[in-house]
Parts: sequence; C-alpha cells; structure tokens
Amino acid sequence: MSSTEAVRTTEPAGPAGLADSARELAEGTTTSTEQVSAALRRIEASQPVLNAFRHLRADAALAEAAEADRRLAAGERLPLLGVPVAVKDDTDVAGMPTHFGCGGDLPVAAADSEAVRRLRAAGAVIVGKTNSCELGQWPFTEGPAFGATRNPWHTGHTPGGSSGGSAAAVAAGLVPAALGSDGAGSVRIPAAWTHLVGIKPQRGRISGHPHSDAFQGLTVNGPLARTVADAALLLDAVAGTHPDDPHRPPPVDASAAARRDPGRLRVAIAWRPPFTFTGSEPHPDVRRAVTALAETLARLGHDVEEARPRYGLIGLGFVPRATAGIAELAARHPDPALLDPRTRSALRTGARLGGRVVRAAREREVRQHHRIGAFFRTSRTGTGHSRTGYDVLLTPTTALPPPPIGRFDGLSAWRTDLAMTEACPYAWPWNVLGWPGINVPAGFTGAGLPVGAQLLGPSRSEERLISLAAQLEADRRWYELRPPAATAVPGAG
Repeated sequence: MSSTEAVRTTEPAGPAGLADSARELAEGTTTSTEQVSAALRRIEASQPVLNAFRHLRADAALAEAAEADRRLAAGERLPLLGVPVAVKDDTDVAGMPTHFGCGGDLPVAAADSEAVRRLRAAGAVIVGKTNSCELGQWPFTEGPAFGATRNPWHTGHTPGGSSGGSAAAVAAGLVPAALGSDGAGSVRIPAAWTHLVGIKPQRGRISGHPHSDAFQGLTVNGPLARTVADAALLLDAVAGTHPDDPHRPPPVDASAAARRDPGRLRVAIAWRPPFTFTGSEPHPDVRRAVTALAETLARLGHDVEEARPRYGLIGLGFVPRATAGIAELAARHPDPALLDPRTRSALRTGARLGGRVVRAAREREVRQHHRIGAFFRTSRTGTGHSRTGYDVLLTPTTALPPPPIGRFDGLSAWRTDLAMTEACPYAWPWNVLGWPGINVPAGFTGAGLPVGAQLLGPSRSEERLISLAAQLEADRRWYELRPPAATAVPGAG
C-alpha cells in the first residue's frame, strides 16, 4: 500500500473525538449508552484482527453508561461525563487483574489507581484495558499471554509499544482516546507509528499511584488521541497528584494551551540521537517526513535550525533504573517461570544494579538537568551579550518505521535491546530527565506506514509544547486521515 493509497482510502468520517463526544452528550444529541454500546461493538468486531484489548468491562460499562445518562438528564455536567475511554493494562481498575502483558493468574485490583479514580471523577466510562508487552519493556505489543496487537494502518506491522493496545484502539476509531504510559517512549513511539498525538507529561503530572515512582521515576502516564485538543482534554481530566506521590509539579491548563497561539519560537532540530551502540540514523522516509515538519514550522514563522544537544552519558542514568524497575515488578509475579526469558534476564540484571547503583543513577539527574537544561536557557556570553537558548527541540520520534509483526521473535535479551535501540533511540532521554514531550504525526513512508516527530521541552513546558502542536495540527490537519483497516470495523471508518 503506498502513502497515496492510504490517503485515498481514508475519510474524515467516523466516531467523534473525545471533545466532540463530550459535547454531543452534553447537548443531548446522543446518549452514553449509545456511545458505549457502539464502542463495545467496534472493539468486538476488531478484536480478531487488531487484538487491541486484554480485558473488556462490557456489562459494567453499560451499567455506568446508563447511570451517566441519568445524570446528564438531570443536568449534571462533567468534562467527560458518559464518554467511553480505555486504559492500558498496567493501570489498576478495581475488580480486574492488572496483567501488564504477563501470563498467569493474577489477583484482581482492590482499588482503582489514582488516574482511573480521576477519570471516573471526570465522568468517563472505562470500556476496557488495552494490551501491553510484558512489563512494558519493548517497542512492540506482542507476547504469548495475549498474542500480537496489530497496526490499523497495516496489520502486518506492530503499532509499537508498550502502549500499543491503546494506540491501536484510538487509531482504529474503537474509542475516542485512551491512556497509556511512557517509560522510554511507550506513549510517543506507538503514537508515531499509528498517526496519533501522544503526550508524555512532566513527571508527576499524572499520578502513578499506587506505583507512584514507577521504574525508578522513568514512567509516567499519558494520553493518546487523534487531535491535540482531545489529548489535552484527557490530560486535564487525569492530571493531579495523590498524597503519597513524590513528584508534585504545579498544575497546567492543557486545554487552554491547545487554543493559544504559541508565539514565535526558536526550534532546534536534532538528527543525532544520544550515544548508542548501534550508530542509529533515521530511515530516509523518517528524515524526509521530519524535515517537512520542520519546514512547516519555519513557514509558520518559527526560527528553525539544526543543533546538537549535549546529552553526555545519559544512558548511565537510564539502564540501572529501567532494569531495576523491571526487577521490582517481575519479582511480584506469582509465577516468574511464566515470564519471557528476556524479562528474567532483565530481572537478574536489575537485581545486580539495584541499591547503590540505582541511587547513584538517580543522583546524576541533577547534573543531567543542568547540562541539557542549558540548551534551553538564556546565558550571558563573555562579551556581555546574551545568547538565547532554544524553546523547543524537534527530533524524530523513532529512527525506523513500524517493524513487521514478529520482528523481535526468538531474539536474546541482548539482541532485542540492540534491535529496539536501533529502531527507537530518540525517546528515552526525556524519561531520565522527567521532562515533557509530545509526538505529532509527521507523515508516511512510501509503503504507507506512519512516522512521527517529537516536540521536546525543558521542565514543566507542557503548555508551550501543546500550543505548538496545536498550531501544527491546524496547518497539517492530520486528524482527517484514517487507517484503511479501520474501514473494516463497523462504525470506525
């Protein structure tokens, strides 16, 4: 399938987005029961092909939809009252197991996670939990416990990971938006490979409770949606902290930022990723698409130039924290023998690198903030003149287009790490820093596969990034394109 065929076979028609769904419910032009029933039908029809969901809450969701209709009829209004959404299966939903891509019998969660509690408080109806690779380690969503989740743009390819189920569900029009999590790009990578907006917010912006410092602070929850406004609305609905959270950034108004002009910004485009053993370079189609996005930014009035951030040895702050996080989760599994051999390898590595090594890795973060933060700060030169730092860093989200299903099958832990580093070398540093980033759709390869670009900023810069993403969206109108696979799902194309 060529990229032109992808455009021809897509149409702007289909299920309403998150904001439009909420508006239609508030105006009474539809009901929550209708929206939730339609979402469940789409999910069930798509499941044999896309396999986006691990668990459905059909009966509970329909009961909650009926209650939402009663509340709407009584005049109650909440940001997402009655709107169907999905959450990733690393997120606790009371009464359901949290498999996080693993096999075996796991106990049901006794309580909602803080993010789910806030979703419910905003009125959302959670229709189900989406697939993730095992413990969120890899940029693909495949595993013996649940099979392979497939990309709606080309079902022979992965939608990415680890939030691949959430991305596939939104891209295919099964739900208007979904929650994912991002510990090394796990929201941004699947967003790039499924033509979505994916926000990795500032660490602590969305509570991870009861796992408030997941993966030693690397992992945060974030929204996936077709538009910036929808992603911002979901971010606003779930943002906030739990009393036990160690990170507590001041609040932002993401939805207001999506309506605001960003002003003229200084944007750096960087092609070279942080040091990796693979010497990754962007695929020619990725470079072409991101270059076109940079040209759009320049045409919109921004100052765009190539630059090279000083990442330093930032990997020393990532590997111990990531493997220790896997070890902590894997050790809680009731039957570790069921875990992938690569997971058990990471568990052993994480156990060796825990304790003092992890503490040292986390202590490096202050120096990393200072070094990379200088890229964004205004500084004084020796001649007394000021040098203006950049406002935004633009990079490819991934170096490669979405790989075929099965690309990582049978690989050892080391070869899997090399292969995923070759494909995805750009996203993880911002998890070490804890700073925000947004994937925006950048275009398609010659084979019609989506690729994306990251807008990255310094600490607590979500509002600027969201405003810039919304300006790009207004020009490029990426939300008008739908994947051909979605047209095979009733009501989704």
